[in-house]
Parts: sequence; structure tokens; C-alpha cells
Amino acid sequence: MNSKPFLTNFRWPRCSAMAMILLSACTAGPDYHRPSAEVPANFKELGDWKVAQPSDHLKRSQWWEVYHDEQLATLESAVSIANQNVRAAEAQLRQARAVIQGARAQYFPTVTSGTSATRSHSANTTTSKFALNVNASWEPDFWGRIRRTVEADTASAQASAADLETVRLLAQTELAQNYFLLRGIDAQRKLFDDTIAGYQRSLQLTKNQYAVGVVAKVDVVQAEAQLKTAQAQAIDLRVQRAQLEHAIAVLVGKPASDFSIAPSPLVLSTIPPPLPVGVPSQLLERRPDVAGAERRIAAANAQIGVANAAFFPAFVLAAGGGFESSSLAKWLSLPSRIWSLGPALAQTLFDAGARRAQSAQAIAAYDGSVAAYRQTVLNGFQEVEDNLAALRILQEEAMVQDDAVKASQQAVTLATNQYKAGTVSYINVITAQSTALNNKRNAVDILSRRLTASVLLIKALGGGWNVAESTSTTGRGN
Repeated sequence: MNSKPFLTNFRWPRCSAMAMILLSACTAGPDYHRPSAEVPANFKELGDWKVAQPSDHLKRSQWWEVYHDEQLATLESAVSIANQNVRAAEAQLRQARAVIQGARAQYFPTVTSGTSATRSHSANTTTSKFALNVNASWEPDFWGRIRRTVEADTASAQASAADLETVRLLAQTELAQNYFLLRGIDAQRKLFDDTIAGYQRSLQLTKNQYAVGVVAKVDVVQAEAQLKTAQAQAIDLRVQRAQLEHAIAVLVGKPASDFSIAPSPLVLSTIPPPLPVGVPSQLLERRPDVAGAERRIAAANAQIGVANAAFFPAFVLAAGGGFESSSLAKWLSLPSRIWSLGPALAQTLFDAGARRAQSAQAIAAYDGSVAAYRQTVLNGFQEVEDNLAALRILQEEAMVQDDAVKASQQAVTLATNQYKAGTVSYINVITAQSTALNNKRNAVDILSRRLTASVLLIKALGGGWNVAESTSTTGRGN
């Protein structure tokens, strides 16, 4: 990113000679202004998809309640408590807060104390020296180095708070996706149980027909093959379900060996809940990853001031006092008292361009953080559009698929009756039954995809989170 526009707006410390004499504070580096990001007026893929009414909203940190599933709510409640990635992010936030405290400590003097006792020998003379000293030093923040450091650390802590919410939301939505996929598997298993029972009845029918000489042996073999194929497919579903169950265990902080979820199939009449999509401009305040990226820009901006403060002299006030004597008996007496007080001014005259390099590095880091922020915003809009499109299109597909299920089920009934009447071969029944099974499985799959798309839309919208949550934990002030 070209840094020339930034350098044009660059402002050096606003200090006059009189202000320096009066020890007035000034701040190096530019003041922070949130960079712009391209925001569309409307979501293109919203279309005719039903959104929530103004009275509807996602509960902050409990967005999953829109699905009215007690088992899901119980699992989601465990994520914030037991998920290890969330715990790691929370520890990073505490670390960032401690860094702020360390930076703010630089506003105050540093006081040290020490005592020593030495004995030395030189030129046939042995001497002793006893000392007790207390020293204090303080560097007034004339150029704003400490203020910019605190500003940068505060913004970084706010970014860490947003990162915590990003990790939490990611774990919560991943759990919901796995949960609905698992319930979809349960629905397919129930579908196979019902289908296998029907195939067993068909097999018995063909055996009866064969026993009286109505059909050939091949019909019995075909019926047996169809039954075994369905049974094998039903068994295969166990692999997917076990893996989803294990993934959920990890998300709630449980060993996979000690965790299980009782089967509970999705109801095909389930409809994903309407969601409060809002307008695109709200997305910048509702996504924690966007907020975190913006706070990193603020931190990078403050680091420019820290780097530029190095161009100015360092002014230190130092004071010391104590007792020093060659006699232990007279060590802590008034004549042994010593003290010192005075300022020190230091300025780097030549560093072969090291400070300019640090300043250029800080500016480049700022430009990079601005680009990362804008990319995060673009990704956010893409995710919203993707899942709006998925919900809209899958809704249309579900309507057509429901008609296909009804038609294929009617075809099974007709083919079975014709077979009993001897007007068609058993291959017609097998074809109709296979088509019906595939259509029902597709209907279950579409429902699972609709539910997971709604979860991903909630994630894309920030899960009911608001940018104020990342700033309230650390504060924007210095």
C-alpha cells in the first residue's frame, strides 16, 4: 500500500519552545482515525428470503436459542467453559491486560534501594565501606512515548478481547454445524430403518411369489441384494456419526471416549428460523474479527508515535540518598548521610539510520494492518452473501425435492401393486424403491444444509455480538 498519503498527513509533536521550557507534554506521531472501508448499500443476495421482523433479535452470546433445541443449548453452554481454544484466547486477553498495566507503570518514578559492605586492601592499608542507598528516577513523558505505548497496548488488548469472541463464536458455530449434521445422520438412519423394514417385506413377498411359481428365482435374488445394499449403507452412516460425535466432544472439552449423544433425528418439516440480517454498515460493528482488525490498526498507529519519539532527547530526573561510612559504628549517623539530585538530558546524535528504519517499519506495519482490516471486511460481506444465497436457493430446492419425494413414493406404491398383479417385473419395484430412497436422503441432506447455512449466516453476522463488548473490557482511554 502506498504510504505517501499517510506521510502527507503526518504530524510531528505539537510543541513550542515555551512549552518545552514549561515541561508541557506533547505527543509524537499521528492521532488515530479509523480508516474507511468499502461498504455496499444492501446485501445483493437477500432477495425475497424472509428475514426477521424488527422485534426479532439474536440474544447476545445465546444466539442458538433461536433453534429451540435443549440438547444444542446444553452443549453450547459448555463451549465457553470447557473449550480449550477459548481458554487459550482468554489467557491471551489477560496477558494483554497485564501488558497495559506494565506500560502505565512507566508514568511513575522508579525507586530502588540497596545496601552493601565491602572490605579492601591496598598498599598495606585495609579499609571498610558500608553503604545504604535509596535511588529514584523519573522520565517525564514530554514526547508522548509512554502515552503512545499505553495507547498501542490498550488497542492490542481490545483486539485480544475481540479475538476471544471470534474464537468463542467459531467454536459455537462449529458445534452447531456438527450437531445439525449429526441429527441429519440420525434422520437418515431412521429413514434406512424404515426402508430396510419395507425391503424385508418386499423380500418376503417375492419369496411367497416364488414359492407358488409366480416369479422366477432372479426376483428373490434381486430383492435380497437390494436389502443387503441398504443394510450396508445404514452401517456406513455409523462412521460419519461417530466422527461428528467425537468432534463435538472436543469442542465441549470432553474426551471422545467418555462422550455420547443419544440419537434424535431431524424432523423433515423443520424450517430454519428467520434471522435479523440488518444493513451492511452494521456488519462492521457486529463482527468481532472486523473489530479486532480495526483495533490492530489503532495499535499500529500508536506504534508510529513510539518510534518517532525516539528522535527527541530523553530527559530524566534522578535523586538519591542514604548513608555511607568506613565505620560500621558511624554508618547510620548524620555525618555519614549522602544525597544527590539532578536532571539528565541525552540525545542520540548518530545511529546510522536506525531510528528512521524503525519509523519506516512502524508506518509499513500500519499500512499492512489497514489492508488486513479491509480484507477482513470484504471477507465478512462475502460470507453473508454466500449464506444468504445458500438459504434462498436451498429453500427453493427443498420445495422441489419435497415434490420429488411425494412422486417417488407414489411410484413405489404403483410399481408394487403392478408387480403383485403380475404386469411388471420386480426390477420396476427395485428401481422405484431406490429412487424413493435417494429422494428422501436428498431431502434430509437439504434440510441439514439449510440449518448449517443458517448457523454460518449467524456467524457471518457476528452471532449477536457488538463492538462495544471489546472496548468495555479494556477502555479506549489512556
